[in-house]
Amino acid sequence: MNTIAFIPQTAPAALPANSLLQLIWLASPALPVGGFSYSEGLEIAVERAGVDTEATTAAWLVDQLKLSQARGDMAVLHEALVAWRAQDYAQVRRLNDWVLHTRESSEMRLQTEQMGRSLGDWLRNQHAGSTEAMRDITLLAVLPPTYPVAFALAAAMTQARPEDVLLAYTFGWAENMVQAAIKSVPLGQNAGQRILAQLAAAIPQAVAHALQVRDDDRQAFSPMLAILSAQHETQYSRLFRS
Repeated sequence: MNTIAFIPQTAPAALPANSLLQLIWLASPALPVGGFSYSEGLEIAVERAGVDTEATTAAWLVDQLKLSQARGDMAVLHEALVAWRAQDYAQVRRLNDWVLHTRESSEMRLQTEQMGRSLGDWLRNQHAGSTEAMRDITLLAVLPPTYPVAFALAAAMTQARPEDVLLAYTFGWAENMVQAAIKSVPLGQNAGQRILAQLAAAIPQAVAHALQVRDDDRQAFSPMLAILSAQHETQYSRLFRS
């Protein structure tokens, strides 16, 4: 009689509970950084680019994830996470400058600056008793901070792997964008959950790509998004700041 040998699988080390909770907290739309007030071009896309159904909204957001987030902000977040942990402040500044210089409209730049400052203020309140943390938070404040670089500092204070950090960040972005879509397309809650499921399925591959991107490969070339964002600044009636 043949027998089957079962080879025990080694489970990955569990993320410490406090680090896991911190990532969940950072990814939450309830984090007081103002993310709910931005649609990142989606609102004007509803009016000008035919994003007016569940299917077109899902396609728009998946494309934005792959073409914009994974090649730009998510890659910056990864590199900034490494730099903060290594105390490579010159690299942190270079990455922050890259984000500022590649924002292609006024409202896009204002968004990343406002959310970066707000996250810095949140960090200051959370870590007021830590001299080491306050040193980095003070350095962040004088950049001035962009949101991916500020998020990287918050995540650097945990024991999370870069992959876990990017998964949390990107799911938080996806959840916020779906909420913006529900309000602006508009869509029902069930449609929103179906779109979020599509984004969740695409996020691991986007994270894997972002982890491989280096300085020479990063890009922020999304011309249609830039044009729509500029148009959004003078849109007649709008709910969102971007």
